[in-house]
Amino acid sequence: MDMPTVFDNSQLARIIEEAMIFQCVCPAQVAQHIFGLRELYRYQYGCSITRSEDFGVHTRIMESVLRTHVEMEQCLSDVLVAEGWDIATLTMPEGLRQLRDDLLAE
Repeated sequence: MDMPTVFDNSQLARIIEEAMIFQCVCPAQVAQHIFGLRELYRYQYGCSITRSEDFGVHTRIMESVLRTHVEMEQCLSDVLVAEGWDIATLTMPEGLRQLRDDLLAE
């Protein structure tokens, strides 16, 4: 069962890579948590298929993960816009890159 997504896994990986290279880890942390939510959802879905008597546990967890996933994707989108990332290429703005360079020069 697929989750509805705004960012695909390759885009999340790109955000993490870009953020880590330029030492701006906030977007990377959010992206990592989105990956984690997707993994939790996949795991719960698999359990719901293999265990007939789950007492609604897996469904309840998946419902919560879906709601949280939507919120975290919106959060990531808002953060990228607020920081001025290029949404089409998922590259960090030059100002944040310069900040990293300045910190390294100190």
